[in-house]
Amino acid sequence: MEAPHAVPEEGSVDGGPGGEQDGVRRRDFINIAAISVAGIGGLATLYPLISQMSASADVLAESSTEVDLSAIKPGQAIKAVFRKQPLFIRNLTPEEIAAADKVSLGDLRDPQTLGDRTKEGHKNWLITMGVCTHLGCVPLGAAEGEIKGEFGGYFCPCHGSYYDTAARIRKGPAPTNLEVPEYVFTSDTVVKIG
Repeated sequence: MEAPHAVPEEGSVDGGPGGEQDGVRRRDFINIAAISVAGIGGLATLYPLISQMSASADVLAESSTEVDLSAIKPGQAIKAVFRKQPLFIRNLTPEEIAAADKVSLGDLRDPQTLGDRTKEGHKNWLITMGVCTHLGCVPLGAAEGEIKGEFGGYFCPCHGSYYDTAARIRKGPAPTNLEVPEYVFTSDTVVKIG
């Protein structure tokens, strides 16, 4: 004689009380475990890729530059290197400062005063990147005898951008002024760029 078959209760999957809940709990646990393993695996894969993009020690060493300004006479400019790009440091004369201050902001494509581009108490020291904002050429005007252009600042010979004594774009295709990097004066004659 055959044993009687148990009839599952209504709403039960495996015939026991609360069977569907146990099935859902097991399924939820498997889903959570699979997602967790996939997430940890994804992080383990991404971490080396992201960490290799951080700067190496030699790059961090080049992230700042100190320049002694004591040898730069009024009206003179020098070229230095900052993060493998040219850097212009100019000691403005009182006449150059006055010429820059006379310019109306309405006449400028990228309006900035000389005071906006220099540090308080050091208005005569103009420090800018030596890279034209048009296509990245190096403008003339920092070295002795180079063409400064019709505004007395810098002239980019590649496409004819003219900058004034405050390194602000005045004429030509460059869209913005020469970039002023972050810098601080560590003393009256030493500046730290970067």
